[in-house]
Amino acid sequence: MTDIQTADVSPSARAGGAAGRPGAGALLAEQMGEAGQRRDRRRDVRPLGRLLPYLMQHKLDALLAMFWLLMSTTASLALTATARGAIDQGFEAGGAQLNLWFGVLGVNALALGAATAARYFYVTKTGERMVADMRTGLFGRILTLDPSFYASMRTGEVLSRLTTDIALVETLLTTSVSYALRNFLTMIGGIIMLFIVSPKLTGMVLLITPLLLGPVFLFGRKVRQLTVKSQDRFANAVGFAGESVDAIETVQAFGRVGSAVARFGDAVEAAFAVSLTRIKARAIMTVMIIVVMFGGVTLVLWLGAQDVLAGSMSPGALLQFVLLSVFVASAVGALGESWGDVQKAAGAMERVDELMRSEPSIAAPPQPLLLPEPPLGEVAMAGVHFAYPGRPDLPALKGFSLTVRPGETVALVGPSGAGKSTVFRLLLRFYDPQSGLVSLDGVDVRQADPTEVRSRFAWVSQEAPLFSGSALENIRFGREAATENEARAVADEAQALGFIEALPEGFATPLGERGKSLSGGQRQRLVIARALVRDAPILLLDEATSALDAENEQLVQQALDQAMESRTTLVIAHRLATVLRADRIVVMEEGRVVEEGTHTDLVARGGLYSRLARLQFGAE
Repeated sequence: MTDIQTADVSPSARAGGAAGRPGAGALLAEQMGEAGQRRDRRRDVRPLGRLLPYLMQHKLDALLAMFWLLMSTTASLALTATARGAIDQGFEAGGAQLNLWFGVLGVNALALGAATAARYFYVTKTGERMVADMRTGLFGRILTLDPSFYASMRTGEVLSRLTTDIALVETLLTTSVSYALRNFLTMIGGIIMLFIVSPKLTGMVLLITPLLLGPVFLFGRKVRQLTVKSQDRFANAVGFAGESVDAIETVQAFGRVGSAVARFGDAVEAAFAVSLTRIKARAIMTVMIIVVMFGGVTLVLWLGAQDVLAGSMSPGALLQFVLLSVFVASAVGALGESWGDVQKAAGAMERVDELMRSEPSIAAPPQPLLLPEPPLGEVAMAGVHFAYPGRPDLPALKGFSLTVRPGETVALVGPSGAGKSTVFRLLLRFYDPQSGLVSLDGVDVRQADPTEVRSRFAWVSQEAPLFSGSALENIRFGREAATENEARAVADEAQALGFIEALPEGFATPLGERGKSLSGGQRQRLVIARALVRDAPILLLDEATSALDAENEQLVQQALDQAMESRTTLVIAHRLATVLRADRIVVMEEGRVVEEGTHTDLVARGGLYSRLARLQFGAE
């Protein structure tokens, strides 16, 4: 859980550095020089090409967005021409055409407003639709990946890609793309119109701009480095806070509240010290930008005023030139900011696409074999050798063989690490063995669809995982079509009906994250009810009653005994009550079967089971 908290919080903390930012001028210098920030900011934007298939699914909306983008840019640049006409011609003949020109200016403004609104609607709609499709597709892919994938990638990293990375792509598609394209078109159109209005002034501006902005961009790189350092320090503080809050009971139980607060305070102060240096540097950079920008504007105005006095330029043309210069300068500054978003989104998209292209190692064959109908409930493992992907040198099963006949109850017993839970994971085909055969109803599970294989099992794991929905929703997780009456019946069988009905809203009561509002025993009974409602032919019980007290264990065991009568059952258990009821006990050690028989036979043999029985159950 600590890994999840740290991985999820840190990217958000880094992204949070964008809050409270100054004007576009400061960001222009900082972001144009930005090559790579946390979360894989890239110069290479080719990963964004992987968004094209999503865009092609909504071609009409995309075309409409582009059309209105062109219209809004045209209307924006046209304002400068109508303003020039109002100045140059509106005051002629005693202002006879003044009202006409200002009327044209008003119509231009209305057209700009309508085109901008339409552009915003279609761009945002298209972007949100693409992101929704991507989220759904990515989550669907995540749920198909098998446990071996998650052995090499932390859950927090996967969730970060599903949330933070897609949020960066969403910002690009819904805001930055429109912003960048509009400003790019404004810049190109504005420069062309500037050359038409005054080639001399335009050429002069293009020559001196690099000389003025060069030092500012170099200074901006230093500010960027300080920004990243500040975000890293703050991310460390937030990560520690996440760990402390997640383990709040441990922190309080060990009396470490004071030291935790002090440690967090030290991390915050370290982040503040770096931020203060960044603030000073950014303040100096802001002064430089203001001096450069207003100095340049003053120079251009002075040169233009000289041309007006010389009669080579009209007052309206000078106004148009100034307006176009402002438009182009703003567009260049905005493009710098947008480029930073594009780089971040490219890195995020590469990470998202890595998940989208991940293929599960456990998948259905091209032509899967069908399992027998009706189900027989027979499972078999022959000569199975298996080691987990992260531990190839430590095999969990070594030549393991087992056959469980339909309706039989078999208990797997042995010390921790003997491979008992691994047997269940291979039966459920979370993994495939390196060698040997695992079969269900006579069919090699590798030749069948994994979904179909798992539908034949009802699994109660020792972790007893629940979800944040209601008690009814958690029971229906076993079989979505189960009615409320069926859910009540299995809850009664699992001795869960009493405490569920005592909840504030009964079966509709939300259980909180992972069912934390329930006790360990209550969670386990609810998990048993979920397995019972599944009505599968094979029941897998992995320490199903380990969290129950003696009284409830006896009651639940009665329910399980009834469920076992009509099902094939494999039980991993250390408790005598379950072992005594098994038709056969298989004793495992170091991934092998070392003994097999009934409780009485195994105790009489004086082997491993007999020693375990004396140690754990006090058997003679």
